[in-house]
Amino acid sequence: MPITYKETKEFRPEELERLFLSIPWASGQYPDKLVQAMRNSSHVISAWDGNILVGLVRSLDDGVTAAFIHYLLVDPEYQGQHIGEQLMRRLLAYYDDFFYVKVMPSDPNTIGFYKRFGFQEYDNYSALVIKHI
Repeated sequence: MPITYKETKEFRPEELERLFLSIPWASGQYPDKLVQAMRNSSHVISAWDGNILVGLVRSLDDGVTAAFIHYLLVDPEYQGQHIGEQLMRRLLAYYDDFFYVKVMPSDPNTIGFYKRFGFQEYDNYSALVIKHI
């Protein structure tokens, strides 16, 4: 079955839980919060194999100058099928006129993926975070 892509912010908790824990990301342990997070996002694009959520990208933006890509994930069983690439291309189309589109890869192995889309590392810049999970 071909992968289909949807632009929706409405998900069932169990759909998000399954996808996020397939990675595994700790936020998958909080599916109700993920449902709220998706609803509050600027853009969410998801990838589906029938009725199974297999990938997702979401962004937060100010509507004019800056956007931040917060999640890009693909179920490991579906990686290698260019789903992440398709999600990223669809999302970046919203931000052609923005000054900045930023991403903070949590896995250094994914930096090359982002560079293929034109992302570059800042000189003398490090991301900072406060974690509560």
